[in-house]
Amino acid sequence: MRLTQEQEELRTTVRSLLARHDGAKAWRPLTEQIGGAGLAVPEEYGGAGCGALEVHVVMEELGRALSPVPYLGSAVLTVRALLASEDRAACARLLPPLAEGRAVGALAWAENGSWDASAIRAAAAPGPGGTWRITGVKQHVLNGTEADVLLVVARTAAGVSLFEVPACGAGVRREAAVPMDDTRAQARVVLDAAEGRLIGVDGQGGRTLDHVLDLACTALAAEQVGAAERCLELTVAYARARVQFGRPIGSFQAVKHRLADAYVLVESARSAALGAAFAAAEGSPELPRYAAAAKSACSEAFSAVAGETIQLHGGIGITWEHVAQRYFKRAHGSGQLFGAPAWHRGRLAAGLGLATG
Repeated sequence: MRLTQEQEELRTTVRSLLARHDGAKAWRPLTEQIGGAGLAVPEEYGGAGCGALEVHVVMEELGRALSPVPYLGSAVLTVRALLASEDRAACARLLPPLAEGRAVGALAWAENGSWDASAIRAAAAPGPGGTWRITGVKQHVLNGTEADVLLVVARTAAGVSLFEVPACGAGVRREAAVPMDDTRAQARVVLDAAEGRLIGVDGQGGRTLDHVLDLACTALAAEQVGAAERCLELTVAYARARVQFGRPIGSFQAVKHRLADAYVLVESARSAALGAAFAAAEGSPELPRYAAAAKSACSEAFSAVAGETIQLHGGIGITWEHVAQRYFKRAHGSGQLFGAPAWHRGRLAAGLGLATG
């Protein structure tokens, strides 16, 4: 599993761009100079026609920088949901502005902290003129308050379905959430008979979401690896510079062992994330297993390494001013996003035909 020279050059370019443009200011150059938002969008819809490996590279670099740009919510979730719906008319209408970064997309999916399609309770009923009326509450909607394109998952008489809902339309209330990780914008979306347009086939949204979940977990795993790697780099640098009892703390055997354990976690997580990315790029039927394994392994590795970063930085590691606490919060927030590690281990066990419980 090796990335190509072009993919490594993409990494170098994205890292350089994020170093020059801080925070949310990076979104415009990322989309305009690199075409980042359209990497996974086919050329016929104005994108670059790349795939999961290029997305993997970008997500790793965004994770290293803890970038708050709406890449995961827009360029991954929204784009992938549209493509998985196989609704060519909707793709032709909505994907070009998303690919160019002129519009930001959001997928209103989770309810009651669950991304399982069986947990969907938002209801959609037929309305006048072929429209639908949707009522329900969505949580953890990435970039939900700023989105121009809002996709909503709701249940019809035929089953779970996907709808386009006017983001500022009647019956739509978007409330900014206050998550632990303030670098990842989330919202609560309340729908009260909001008008929607069906995307794809009525009742086939569950199949669409299953695939989107695998791709979302694959992308998030890459982000977690990038962030965990950066945590380790910061901690190693501090262990070399911090002097205690007349010598760098990194020279103490106990610290060496903890750093070595963190390195093993990062590299093991990297292998899991790359495995999922290659499976996604190849369209492998094994993707659900790889994605579940990657989400579980990378979530736990990032949380452990971020915790060691706090511990080995000592007193400054827990201060608000130090960057360590930001990685720690991202680790715990991303660990629950798209489902906790235990839930994904259950998915993996089910895919392998193993009994759980």
